[in-house]
Amino acid sequence: MAVDGGEIQLRKVPSTSSNPDVGVLNALDQAEVALSGVTDLVHGSTVATNALLERKGARVAFVVTSGFRDILFLQRHDRRNIYDLRYKRPRPVVDRADCFEVAERVDASGAIVSKLDVSAEVARLVPMLRAGGYKSVAVCLLSSYANPAHEEALRSALNAALPEMLVTASADVTREFREFERASTATLAAYVQPVIDSYLSRLETELGARGFDARFSIMQSNGGRIPATAMRRNAISALFSGPAAGVVGAVRQAERAGTDNVITFDMGGTSTDVCLVTDGRPGISPDTELDGLPVRTPVIDIATVGAGGGSLVWMDDGGMLRVGPRSAGAEPGPACYGKGGTKPTITDAHVIRGTIRPEAFLGGTMKIDRAAAERAFEPVAQALGLSVAEAATAALRLSVANIVRAIQLVSTEKGNDPRDYALVPYGGAGPLLAAEIAEEMQLDRVVVPPNPGVLSAYGLIASDFSKITAVTRRFVVDADAPGQVRAAHAEMEAAARADFESYGLKDGLSFEFVADMRFVGQAFEVPVELTPETLCHLDATKLEDLFQAAHHRIFLHGGSKGQKIEVVGFRMTVTRAIEELPAFRERASDAEAPKTSPVVLPDGTPGTAAVHAASSLKVGEPVTGPALIEGYSSTTYVPPAWAVSRDAEDNLIMTRAVQ
Repeated sequence: MAVDGGEIQLRKVPSTSSNPDVGVLNALDQAEVALSGVTDLVHGSTVATNALLERKGARVAFVVTSGFRDILFLQRHDRRNIYDLRYKRPRPVVDRADCFEVAERVDASGAIVSKLDVSAEVARLVPMLRAGGYKSVAVCLLSSYANPAHEEALRSALNAALPEMLVTASADVTREFREFERASTATLAAYVQPVIDSYLSRLETELGARGFDARFSIMQSNGGRIPATAMRRNAISALFSGPAAGVVGAVRQAERAGTDNVITFDMGGTSTDVCLVTDGRPGISPDTELDGLPVRTPVIDIATVGAGGGSLVWMDDGGMLRVGPRSAGAEPGPACYGKGGTKPTITDAHVIRGTIRPEAFLGGTMKIDRAAAERAFEPVAQALGLSVAEAATAALRLSVANIVRAIQLVSTEKGNDPRDYALVPYGGAGPLLAAEIAEEMQLDRVVVPPNPGVLSAYGLIASDFSKITAVTRRFVVDADAPGQVRAAHAEMEAAARADFESYGLKDGLSFEFVADMRFVGQAFEVPVELTPETLCHLDATKLEDLFQAAHHRIFLHGGSKGQKIEVVGFRMTVTRAIEELPAFRERASDAEAPKTSPVVLPDGTPGTAAVHAASSLKVGEPVTGPALIEGYSSTTYVPPAWAVSRDAEDNLIMTRAVQ
């Protein structure tokens, strides 16, 4: 997506999984963007995620304190599936033979117990690292979150001795305690760093050859962008940049519709991502997992299920209908794409149902084969004793149920009533099922943004520059605690300002400061926000009261009087707002829409839907369902008992009739 003087150019091109940078350049070529005139280029990618999921990262060596060689394999003493007799722990991205020990020791307070002999250890390590054919080295020394001196010295020495390898120190990735999680994050960062570095290098070279010489930034998992140069030092922060960009775009557009409490619903080709946004702010989790391995990096709190437009519809061994998590992918894709796919998918079900009209797909620029979709569904229909149309409708109902379950994970299971929120669907497939999902969850309002199929791209250019840092500082709340809190705040703010000044973004910064606190003896922490005003007047009693209030909001009790409370660490978010938020308007459709089209209604009966081009709807004039509202990147299905109207910001507002 390109924005020029308020005008948006939209193009969708097939992804190129073998060379993702080629797909990026193809999109720029299709949009006919003159890169020499571009002032701001923002990019989001799944390159790091795919490298981890497909186990196609770099060969990594893991360097750890003597005695801790097996930390990645011991992991935590938990068992995710307690009744699975074949359960195996998640496999790290390094083998035990790739783990090397060095003699040193730092205690939890940061005091050096046993000094590291850098020269001797590097002289011993370098021949083994060279012989191992490693491209990357992860260094994670005990308690380096409290004192990274040994790690920094070892990293510098290895960089000098092995310039062909990328060296990642855990303290550069995460400065928080819990050794296994920190070690896992460091190794995963080192695993994807060469992949990201190579990808960005190729992309920057090609962009430069085409005349680009301006600001280039990358989306992070936390919903903020950061300059590409900074991303090279911490590639792990880009793991979920695509889903995060979608949430940012949805929040920005929902604000224009006057809605701050929303559930974002991104249904793409392979999966569906949902996120709860309260008062215009998505939840941020300090960590996540990928392929079962912990990643200690801030991410927007998103739940994912394998229910996308390309999700396969299949029968299990018990004769039950299933949808996902397997996908047809971009190649060969759904059967209706005519690229060799023969297995039924959710997209094929929509074509059979009539909610995707072949002649209107992608504005009529892509051919769709309805007959191929029907052939793909015939085995499923025969197995269920249904017609092809009935089987397709059943698959869509199951997909709705899977997505409803994902929304419950981020709403009702965390104490939030989804009926207090509006649903914001996007992605190519989201608006097709949004009303049915909303009805299942008793929601009365759906806000469909303009151009929902490319909303994630809009989220990229609508995102602020942002960085979240965290440190472990553990102390009991007493009379000295407020001074320690203020000292940590001053230290972290100074470091954040220095970082952003190095990015060329020193002005217009805002800061959010959170203390992670708990009762002594608890295993996990509660975040307590500390505003500048609070910090100025902070004393031990106020700090205790703030924690107990935060604890009560989550657990419905604030603990007993006299229980000792401790601070475990701090997190600071620094944000630099973008200069101008571009408008987002629906692209005019080139295809002429007929007045009606046959559809299969949600109850499985045949019906007729009115068809409208999204750009042709009059502001404030409602259209009642059943109806199809067709745009360039997606179609919105309005079922019976629902109505839709276009607002002044080109959002489609769907409302449910009161039953």
